[in-house]
Amino acid sequence: MLLSGGLSIAGLISKIIVVLIAMDIHEYAHARVAYEMGDSTARDMGKMTLDPRANINWIGFAMFVLVGFGILGSAPVNEGRMRNRRQGMLLAVAAGPFSNLILAAIAAIPFQLGLAHLDYAGFRQVIPSLNVILTDMVTFNLLLFLFNLIPLFPLDGWTVVAKLLPPELEYQWRRYQQYSMFALLALVFVPFIAPQFNILGLILGQPLDFLSRLFLKI
Repeated sequence: MLLSGGLSIAGLISKIIVVLIAMDIHEYAHARVAYEMGDSTARDMGKMTLDPRANINWIGFAMFVLVGFGILGSAPVNEGRMRNRRQGMLLAVAAGPFSNLILAAIAAIPFQLGLAHLDYAGFRQVIPSLNVILTDMVTFNLLLFLFNLIPLFPLDGWTVVAKLLPPELEYQWRRYQQYSMFALLALVFVPFIAPQFNILGLILGQPLDFLSRLFLKI
């Protein structure tokens, strides 16, 4: 789940910039939509802001930059304070990944207009080019969009599915929350031990490749 550029200085700088922006927008979207649905928890805690320092998990952020996986941040959402609990929670949770899809679409505009292009040489430099940053902005936000929609706890997709189910089925769904979390941990960490069993890569690979080619016009 690493971004482009390998271990180059330019790739590392680009990765830091892109991950900070993507995390910030993602968590702000959760908080803002929750607030519009009646839940002011994030605002009351000073987390409904575009200042990345308010929501970032520095340990998780460092892990992501170095090894490709980590909990980047969190925005508190309280379903019990929403005017319409099911609809409000669904919209607030879905806002995170879909904000990343929108951010990817915005970053892709220069590629669609022919004003930007893939710059493989730029990754060998010390300072990343704008083309490098835009490429990473598109691909990482698409990755974050797809990854967070996987219906496994504690990803956003788990709650999205729960809120789309009838109440009686939601109850049954939540009974498997702990097993779902173990499944996610296995998907993430097994490839580090046995790369030939990279099921997560199989799940995300084709959709990510399709969307990246579509957005970057390659």
